[in-house]
Amino acid sequence: MDFGTAVGRYFSNYFNFQDRARRAEFWWPVLMQFIIYLAMLALTSLFAMLGDIGVMLIWIPMIVYWLFGLACIIPNLAVAVRRLHDKDMSGFWVLIWLVPLIGFLFLLFHFVTEGTPGPNKYGPSPKNPAHDVF
Repeated sequence: MDFGTAVGRYFSNYFNFQDRARRAEFWWPVLMQFIIYLAMLALTSLFAMLGDIGVMLIWIPMIVYWLFGLACIIPNLAVAVRRLHDKDMSGFWVLIWLVPLIGFLFLLFHFVTEGTPGPNKYGPSPKNPAHDVF
């Protein structure tokens, strides 16, 4: 799955908490959000170097980035739940994020490793759904 397809699926499954998601469907949007963060950071730094007029403009990229971040909260949760479904785990495991460090490491491990091969209780494999038979 390429970058454009993964980001498109990320936004088209905005409220989908039920299916399965491949690793690419999770990690390409993470890269997209990081690139947007770096772009906004560069723009903010550029405005800061402009002096007094830049200080007045510095809030524009910051507000745009925060609005983008707010718009990505639900699809981030949805793709995380679908990623856990690919591991044949309940989506409620995403709440382990609330446990400091252990939760992060637990989720990171499951987001990086490959999902359950073949169909599971959450649906057919997103890698090759044509060959899965229930």
